Amino acid sequence: MNSLRFSQKLTHLLAAGTACLFLAIAVNAQVQTETTTTHGPATRTAKVERGEVVYVSGNDLVVKKDDGTIVHLPNVSESARVTVDGQQLGIHDLKPGMKLQRTTITTTTPRIVKTVQTVTGTVWHVNPPRSVVLTLEDGTNQQFEIPNGQKITVNGQLKDAWGLKKGMKVSATKVVETPETLVSHETRVSGTMPVAPPTDEPIFFAMLVQPVYPTVAAATPAAPTPAALPQTGSMLPLLGLLGVLAVWSSLALRTIRVNG
Repeated sequence: MNSLRFSQKLTHLLAAGTACLFLAIAVNAQVQTETTTTHGPATRTAKVERGEVVYVSGNDLVVKKDDGTIVHLPNVSESARVTVDGQQLGIHDLKPGMKLQRTTITTTTPRIVKTVQTVTGTVWHVNPPRSVVLTLEDGTNQQFEIPNGQKITVNGQLKDAWGLKKGMKVSATKVVETPETLVSHETRVSGTMPVAPPTDEPIFFAMLVQPVYPTVAAATPAAPTPAALPQTGSMLPLLGLLGVLAVWSSLALRTIRVNG
């Protein structure tokens, strides 16, 4: 018996909850909402970061920036790509010594979201200046909060909450403008391959040696051989002179002996 009563109560509660749900949907349908968005001029800024790959293992990457800062990037995504010489390289293609450049473009766009809510009904109860209960077109009542300074149109005239009376046909419009900022980021990564290290293979240098040619001395003209003197005299005068000298020598020796 108790279980039967519990089942009946549960059924009534479910039915009441369903009715409330449909009522809420019906009431909300009476309020017309229109939203428009106005975008302002967008601004773009670019941030460029440069570094060199110092360590890479699996999806672990360590980069040394130009200012000396060491950046550790763990678990780099497999879909991340670096543009090197026109090719798209992944994390497993990176090598120590590779130069990387990351360019981040930030686009900032201001916008204003304008929401206009319009409701039409008959005043059923008013609690100035805070709220009013309106009977909507489907016969349901709904309470609305009245913002400070809100004007309500009654028969083409604007009235505040104190001017509302039961039975008045009213139309209220609520306009809310919300400024927002839309920010988007675009990242581009490019790089250059590291310089190949020197190998142990011998390197041959071509040496340019200026050829040395033997010096050829200029021919020196030989001294002219003196021509033989003509035979112009005989040996007789010479013999005569020697004879005179011999005579004189003999006389001189003789004189020396006598005096001695």
